[in-house]
Amino acid sequence: MTPHRRRKVWPAIAIAAAALVLGIATTGLMAASGAFHRPPPAAWRAQGSRCGAPAAQGTAVDVTEWDMGRMMRGPNRPAPHSGRPGWYGMGMMRLTVHPTSVPAGKVTVRVVNAGNLTHEVIVLPLPAGRIAGERAVGSDGRVSEAGSLGEASRTCGSGAGEGIASGTAAWTTVTLRPGRYELLCNVPGHYAAGMYAELDVTR
Repeated sequence: MTPHRRRKVWPAIAIAAAALVLGIATTGLMAASGAFHRPPPAAWRAQGSRCGAPAAQGTAVDVTEWDMGRMMRGPNRPAPHSGRPGWYGMGMMRLTVHPTSVPAGKVTVRVVNAGNLTHEVIVLPLPAGRIAGERAVGSDGRVSEAGSLGEASRTCGSGAGEGIASGTAAWTTVTLRPGRYELLCNVPGHYAAGMYAELDVTR
């Protein structure tokens, strides 16, 4: 490599390395602070987003979704919804559920998108002997939604829509039998990035 080409390549490598270190450091700080595991206060859910979820029908399950937004992409990385992995494989997205166990019956899943990207939540039964995060991801970056019991993907509304915009809420009410369920975001690439959690339903 000529000295001239080296002068062009090394700054690009340095920038990419700095972005990677910053992403890892930010993820570490969020994890250390408990941000990935602690649901936001009720007041934040109601007032900190552009819309709040209504009172629950039956038992309330609050879901919070995080991502690292533009920090997850370099200048030549694919767009978030392209279905290609980009930096998603680093697990820089999270979906948390509170509480993680509820009684059987009517359940209102209330979702707050605290990230920068559009998200959603799908409710799927979890097969016996399987754990959350093990579903096969297709070439489109999504998992099968066969057997879905409900979906929250309508910005400031109930049920299915075009996705939950950043800083807003969505919700869905489902009737759940005793068993184990997986709540996940099925926007291309997001499940593989870590957006899933288990919900246990008791008798």
